[in-house]
Amino acid sequence: MIQVLDQITIDKIAAGEVVERPASVIKELVENAIDAGASSITVEIEDGGISLMRITDNGCGIAKEDVPNAFLRHSTSKIRSIDDLEHIASLGFRGEALSSISAVAQVELITKTKDDTFGTRYVIHGGVEQSVEETGAPNGTTFLIHQLFYNTPARRKFLKTPMTEAGHIGDLLMHMALSHPEIAFQFVNNHQEKLRTSGNGKLKDVIYQIYGREVASNLLELDFDMRGVKMSGFLGKPIISRGNRNFENFFFNGRYIRSNIVSKAAEDAYKDFVMQHKFPFFVLHYSLPAEEMDVNVHPTKMEVRFHNQQDVYNTTYEAIHRCLLEPELISKIEAPDVPVTKPSAPQTVPEKKESIFSLKKPPAEAPATKDEDYFIEQMMQRVLREHQTYKVEHEVQMPALPASSPLPKDEFIYEKAEQLDLFEEKLLTREARMEYTLIGQLFDTYWLVQFKDSLYIIDQHAAHERVLYERTLKGMKDRTFTSQNISPPIVLNLSMTEENVLKDHLDRFTRIGFEIEPFGSGSYAVRAIPDNLFSIAKQELLLEMLDEMADGIGGNLTPDLIDEKVASMSCKAAVKGNNKLSAAEMDTLIGELLELENPYHCPHGRPTIIAMTKRELEKKFKRIV
Repeated sequence: MIQVLDQITIDKIAAGEVVERPASVIKELVENAIDAGASSITVEIEDGGISLMRITDNGCGIAKEDVPNAFLRHSTSKIRSIDDLEHIASLGFRGEALSSISAVAQVELITKTKDDTFGTRYVIHGGVEQSVEETGAPNGTTFLIHQLFYNTPARRKFLKTPMTEAGHIGDLLMHMALSHPEIAFQFVNNHQEKLRTSGNGKLKDVIYQIYGREVASNLLELDFDMRGVKMSGFLGKPIISRGNRNFENFFFNGRYIRSNIVSKAAEDAYKDFVMQHKFPFFVLHYSLPAEEMDVNVHPTKMEVRFHNQQDVYNTTYEAIHRCLLEPELISKIEAPDVPVTKPSAPQTVPEKKESIFSLKKPPAEAPATKDEDYFIEQMMQRVLREHQTYKVEHEVQMPALPASSPLPKDEFIYEKAEQLDLFEEKLLTREARMEYTLIGQLFDTYWLVQFKDSLYIIDQHAAHERVLYERTLKGMKDRTFTSQNISPPIVLNLSMTEENVLKDHLDRFTRIGFEIEPFGSGSYAVRAIPDNLFSIAKQELLLEMLDEMADGIGGNLTPDLIDEKVASMSCKAAVKGNNKLSAAEMDTLIGELLELENPYHCPHGRPTIIAMTKRELEKKFKRIV
């Protein structure tokens, strides 16, 4: 017999689509707070959010008469008709969140609008209203969620440990903070603060608070606009690449999403700069018309469908690749400070230009701003520790800081000290070629070069790979190549996919000196190859290249990307390590590096050059401290 389910059962089933774990609840309510115009959001949890979640914001609040309706299924203030789905600007819009949450938890809501004298306290357990009353409250909204899944024990049983659930909430709020640097976020787990951001609107400050100083000091700023897609944010330099994709952060119109297309484009753009099996760090914000993407793909709104995914891919790739080509990315070796013997008499404090923070008395007419107050609060103890550490390590007389811990906020502010730039002079310029000294070869692999006050170490294999790669690309663009016949020819037996790739891009192979012709059903004969590949031309190499080309977005790569994949074959012909080169050959190789767009990494991301300054050598030998 077929029966119609009651509303409570329907709501519990529907809740399964929206509420998977405590982090799902936090996501929905924080998104609602953002949509309500909040500039400050605090999330507090206990036991991983299973026993208690409290979400407080200073947004517009909910009018008393609207409170009960807010918990009805499909009630929303964000859309009015199906046409509105094409122009969604808010983070939440389905009207399922509060209904789903209240169906599987004990919920208490306290809210007040700025126009109301009193707030409203509303209690609902398992989808059943318990009470509604007036109460004193500040402007904004507070949700208290008690005992998640208390009435669905099967669901509660499948939750992970409180530590794991708290970790999911922490990751979620990290992304929320990165997506909205203009909002001050605070996250408290079991009465311990885990995250705090200032809400000053500066994305780099949020990155610093979440990832630390090493990451924040190795960023490249990006601002790009093409094909109707606007991008801004920060790219990590190759030195801070990671072993997984957890550090890839991208946001579309303020919404954190996961997208294979964007990840693929970014990783392709980084391919020349990071090692294989390493993944880049980046925080990228995209802005594009709402009608160009569909966020109504999944109830969690973590996935998105683009109306023109190829434009998104191409723009992402080009923006990142251009940004990475601009700076000089020579890795720098830094020697750690070493202890010195105790001096017989007190010394004065040497100038320390490398220190990150200095203290400075503010003028009376310049009171600390909210931003300064925040960083004072965060960095106060750290400055005191650095002050004491420097005094102990160097065993010198230090002037006492004019305050005890903690420092009074209104007495001091922080300012950035000038960083000591050790690499103002660049080796790889035409002007430098007449001034560097080629010292010699080390281990038949590395070349030592002195220029100005720095020692440069060049990996001959990585450098030669980059030269051959760029030379092949240039030959493809300028149609300057020479071919060499091979006999007998290399016969390729191709699958349908491989054959389609070869047919689609045969002109690319022809442009650099390949001669390839049909040789029966599914077979092709390679009768000539570019001369720089003659010594390494093998069937496996050509098949590997076809597989890489077929690995694009639906096989639909841009012409430039196809050229790069074809040119990457030339790297196989590079001189290997443990091969002795003459000084003249190495000088020629350095000269060719000077002409390249990106001389600092081989096409696979390995560095071609590392550098060490005279000052760092002197620190190693304890000539200076």
